[in-house]
This record gives sequence, C-alpha cells and structure tokens, in this order.
Amino acid sequence: MTLFERIKKTAKERGISLTALSVKSGLGEKTIYKWKEKEPSANRIKAVADVLGVSVDYLLGNTDDMHANKKDESTVDLIAAHWGIELDNLSQEEKAIVMARARDYVKGLVDAFESK
Repeated sequence: MTLFERIKKTAKERGISLTALSVKSGLGEKTIYKWKEKEPSANRIKAVADVLGVSVDYLLGNTDDMHANKKDESTVDLIAAHWGIELDNLSQEEKAIVMARARDYVKGLVDAFESK
C-alpha cells in the first residue's frame, strides 16, 4: 500500500475527507492528492499523521501498529481522532475537561483489571 493509499484509508476510517485533512494539517486543499505522484516532505507527513492520530511509521507502511513510535503522549485530540470524534468547536478548557474524564475512565478500567 502506498503512502497516499494508507492516508486515504485512514482518513476514511476517521470520517474525514482528504481535502479536510489537508486543511487541518495546514496544507493546501489538494496537497495530499498530489502525493500520488510526488513524495512529500517529512514535516508534511508528520502534520498529517498528527491530525489522523497515527505515527509517521504507520503512514509510511513501516508498521501496521497505528501508534508505533508515536512520541507524544495521548492527548484529547489524539483520542478524539482515534474515536472519530470532532472536537473543533470546543475551547481548550472544554478539551481539558474531556481529557480529564477520559483519563479517569481509563484509569478506572486499569485499576479494575489490576485488582482481579
């Protein structure tokens, strides 16, 4: 699978068009479509990976683990992207509340498994 095909597949799974993905990544509207023919720079691939909530290695086909080598810790945007949830209309404060509740939820699950 090519870089373009993997981006297209992942974007579809996340419910985002390639045009919207390009814009959210800070690129021109049709930039990703051009990657069918031309190799993008590393920083452009990283921008797309960040919006999709996956690692660059995943997009490049070096791994099938979407989060392999992902350096930044889970953030509310990464979690939302993973679950296909749009949080664009939330303020930073509201995003912090969502993240705190998600963290509490996951911690509760982990604690429940560890107490078995």
